[in-house]
Amino acid sequence: MDSKQKIHIVEDDPTTRRLLENLTSLLGYEVYSYDNGDDAWDAFAVEDPQIVISDWKMQGKDGLELCRRLREMNSETYTYFILVTAQRRSRGNLEQAIEAGIDDFLKKPIGSEEIWNRLRVAERILGFNRQVQTLESLIPICAYCKKVRNDGDLWEQIEQYVNERTGADFAHSICPPCMDKHVRPQMEEYKQSLKDKKASAES
Repeated sequence: MDSKQKIHIVEDDPTTRRLLENLTSLLGYEVYSYDNGDDAWDAFAVEDPQIVISDWKMQGKDGLELCRRLREMNSETYTYFILVTAQRRSRGNLEQAIEAGIDDFLKKPIGSEEIWNRLRVAERILGFNRQVQTLESLIPICAYCKKVRNDGDLWEQIEQYVNERTGADFAHSICPPCMDKHVRPQMEEYKQSLKDKKASAES
């Protein structure tokens, strides 16, 4: 686990909050802690959290609202959201939490082994997500004609593909190997054809 990984704790109960702070710090996380949902949300816009452990019921924005807002953000990274509950989860509560985008649950009282297991799952999921983003960032390019497949599953010249996404224009040139392999033979062939035509005209 990356020791610089950030974890945000949102818990209005001071005893539970200190417990979560101590356990996650011992596991090597960089910990940010808040006692209400409003302060946490203000910080999320700046910190872009990777993992959030939040109480469900608290003053201001509760855990579900925090999660919903995070899911609505246009962020390049995924936030793994763990919801802390003090009661047995009913089917209705589970459905409500899942619809909000909750990834996992912690039930009070919280034990060190339980939170360690939850964070191991979080790290695994975030790792998979980074791998998927890496794969998606690779440009699908034809090995023969070098055209690129765009989002509409159509093949287009790489110059057009890049220009549409970045606005960059290309200045075309020819590298030395291609000059020797393609251009020079074509030039010699053209010169020879001119000589042949001249000789044919004179005969």
